[in-house]
Amino acid sequence: MTNQLNADPARIPTLDAPPLDLLLRCGCQITYRCQFPAPIILSLKPRQGLTQQIDSERLSVQPRQGMLEYEDSHANLIHRFKLHEGLNTIRYDSLVWVPSSHEQSTGFGPPVPVEQLPDSVLRYTLPSRYCDSDKLLDFSFQHFGQVTHGAERVQAICDWVHENIEYRQFSGSPVTSASDIIHQRYGVCRDFAHTAIALCRTFNLPSRYVSGYVPDVAWLDNGTPMDFHAYFEVYLADGWHVFDARFNRPRIGRVKIAHGLDAVDGAFSTIYGAARWERFEVWSYQIDPAGTNASLDTPVDLSQRLCGTPELVMPAAPGVTAP
Repeated sequence: MTNQLNADPARIPTLDAPPLDLLLRCGCQITYRCQFPAPIILSLKPRQGLTQQIDSERLSVQPRQGMLEYEDSHANLIHRFKLHEGLNTIRYDSLVWVPSSHEQSTGFGPPVPVEQLPDSVLRYTLPSRYCDSDKLLDFSFQHFGQVTHGAERVQAICDWVHENIEYRQFSGSPVTSASDIIHQRYGVCRDFAHTAIALCRTFNLPSRYVSGYVPDVAWLDNGTPMDFHAYFEVYLADGWHVFDARFNRPRIGRVKIAHGLDAVDGAFSTIYGAARWERFEVWSYQIDPAGTNASLDTPVDLSQRLCGTPELVMPAAPGVTAP
C-alpha cells in the first residue's frame, strides 16, 4: 500500500492532523464491452494519508485475471492488465475513515518563491496538455494581477471560475483545455479544475490536478448521479492545500485517489484500444460504523446513508473505535 507521506517528499507533514472519526463507503463498478482485447490502466484506489485511511477494500475484475500494480511518476497507485473480448466488469469497493471536520479554508502559509521550491514541485508550475497557462498570461494578469499573491490570489481565481463558468453535466470533452473553457464559459468539474490550475500557474503557484470521491457529507444532495470528482491542490509554505472551483466551499469527507499535471494523470481508466461503456456506477456516502452495512459483504445501499442533507450526522457507535 502506498504511503502518501513517503511518496511526496515535498510535503513536510505535521502530526496534529484531525481525528479520523467518520466512515465512508466509496467505490465504483464499470463494465466495458470489447470486440478485441485491449490493454487498460486503472486509477481507482484512494491514497493513504493523514486525512484518510482505508479500513478495508476489494478490487475485482471479471473475467478473472492477474494484474500489475505499480506507482506512476506522481506516486499514484495504478493497476495494469488487459480487457478481454466481450464483457469486462471492474469493481472497486472500500471503507475509508476521514475527519468529520471541514477541510482547511484559511490560515495558509505564504507562497514559496520559485527559487526555493523543491525540485519535485517545479513541474507543477509549467503548462500541460489541458492546463495551457502559457496562453492565459495576459488574461490572468488583467483579472488577478492586483490581488495579493498566495492563497488570496488562488481564492480570487476560484471565485472567478465558480462565478463565470457554467457547470453543464455531460459537456466534458477530451480535447478541451483551460483556454477553451474560458472562451466557451461552460464545462464539467475537470474543466473547472483545469482552468483554475492554469490561472494559478501563470503566477508560478505550483498547482496539481486531483481526482477523488466527494460524498455529500453535510451537503444537500442535488439528485444527480454520483461520479468521480476533480479539484486541485496548490503548494504554499507548509505543503499542498485543497481548493475546489466547482463547489468553492470547504467540504467534509473528500477522499483523494490521484494527482498529477492534469486529467491525463488523474483519469480513472486509460484504454489502449476500442471499448464501449455498458455500465458506469460510482458510490461515495457516509455510513454508521456500528450499522449492518458497515461491511463490504453487504450490498451498496444509498437508502442507508447518513449524508445528503446540510446537517452533519455523527452516529453514536458504542464499542466501535476509529483508527
